Amino acid sequence: MHGIIKPHASQEAAEQRWPDMLRGWAYRNKWFVLVVLVPTLLVAAYYYVFASDQYQSEAHFIVRTADSSPMPSMGFSQLLGIGGGASQSRSEAMSVNDYLDSQQAVNLLNQRANLVERFRRPEADIATRLWFSQPTPEMLMRYYRKQVDVRFNQETGITTLRVRSFRPEDSYAIINQLLGMGEERVNMLNRRSQTDALKNARRQLGEAEQGLFDIQRQLTAFRQQRGDIDPEVSGKTQLSLIATLQGQLTTARAQLSAMQGIIAPTSPQYVAVAARVRALEAQVAGQAGKLTAGGGSTAARLGNYQDLQIRQEFAAKRYEVAAANLEKARDAAMKQQLYIVRVVDPNMPVKSEFPERGKMLLTVFLSLMIAYGIGWLLVAGVREHSL
Repeated sequence: MHGIIKPHASQEAAEQRWPDMLRGWAYRNKWFVLVVLVPTLLVAAYYYVFASDQYQSEAHFIVRTADSSPMPSMGFSQLLGIGGGASQSRSEAMSVNDYLDSQQAVNLLNQRANLVERFRRPEADIATRLWFSQPTPEMLMRYYRKQVDVRFNQETGITTLRVRSFRPEDSYAIINQLLGMGEERVNMLNRRSQTDALKNARRQLGEAEQGLFDIQRQLTAFRQQRGDIDPEVSGKTQLSLIATLQGQLTTARAQLSAMQGIIAPTSPQYVAVAARVRALEAQVAGQAGKLTAGGGSTAARLGNYQDLQIRQEFAAKRYEVAAANLEKARDAAMKQQLYIVRVVDPNMPVKSEFPERGKMLLTVFLSLMIAYGIGWLLVAGVREHSL
C-alpha cells in the first residue's frame, strides 16, 4: 500500500511547490516582471482580445504625359537619360500625390464616401476608431493620414496608395474614390495648362484677325469713295488710252507736216488735219493731267491703294502666322497632357492584415527587454561603485 500511495503524495507535493517556486521567482525578479512581463501581457491582451481587424486595399498608379515615358526617376534611370522628356510635368505629377494627402481631398472624400461613418464602424475598437462623430477638419485629417498612405517612388515614378478600414468594402470604396479624385485633379491640371498655353496664342490670333478686318474695311471704304474697284487696272487702262492718243497724235502731226508746202494752210483739208492735231494734243494733255496732277489723280489713288494692299498682305501674313502658332500651341498642349495609368487596380481585401499582432508584440517585448537590460546594467554599476 505504501508503494502505491507514495508516488501520488510526491506528485501532490511537487504541485504544491510550483506556485511557491513561481512566487519566489517573481519576487526575486520583480523588476523584470513589472518592466517586461506585465506590459507585454497587457499588450498581448489588447491585440489578441480587444483590437479590431483592419482590412487594407492597395493600388499602384503612374502619372505620365501623352508623348513621353512615365515620370522621370531621380536615380540611375535619370542618369541614363530615361524619362527625361517628362521632366516638365513632374511637378504636376507630384502635385497629384500631394493633393490626395491634403485637407481639401479629405473634405471632398468625406462628402462623397462619408469617411466619418466608415471610420466609426461598430466593430472598431475604441483605441483605433475615430472617436468623435463630428470631428474637426484637422482631427479628421490626422486620423485620415493614419489610415491612408500615399507614397511616391522616386526611382520608378509609381505612386502606391494604401487604405485601411474596419470593413473590406469600406477600404475598397475609399481607394476607388481617391483614384477617381486623382484623375479629376489631373483633368483640372490639363485644362489649366491648356488654357495658359493657348491664351497668348489666341490673343495674338485675335489681334491679327482684327487688324486684317480693319484693313479690308479701309480698302472697301477707299473703293466706295473713289468709285474705283481696282486703281491698278484703271491706271493701266488710262496709260493704254494715252499711248493710243499719242500714236494718233504722232500720225496726225506727220500728216500735217506732209501737207505743208503742198496744200495751202487755208484749204479745208489742211484746216481739218490741223484741228485734229490740236484736239489730240488737248486729249493727251488732259489724260496726262488726270494721271499725275493733283491729289485726286490716278497716281495718287494708285499710291494710296498700293499702300493699303501692302498693309493687307502684311495683315494676312500675320494672321497666317498667328493661326499656325495657335495650332502649334494646341499640339504642344495635347502632347503635354497628363494621364493617370493604373498599374495595379485596387483589390477587395479578404483577410485582415492589421494590426500586425505578432510583430507588435515581439517589438514591445524586445524593446522592454532592452530597456530592462540597460536599467539592470546601470543599477549594477551603481551598486559596484557604492561597495
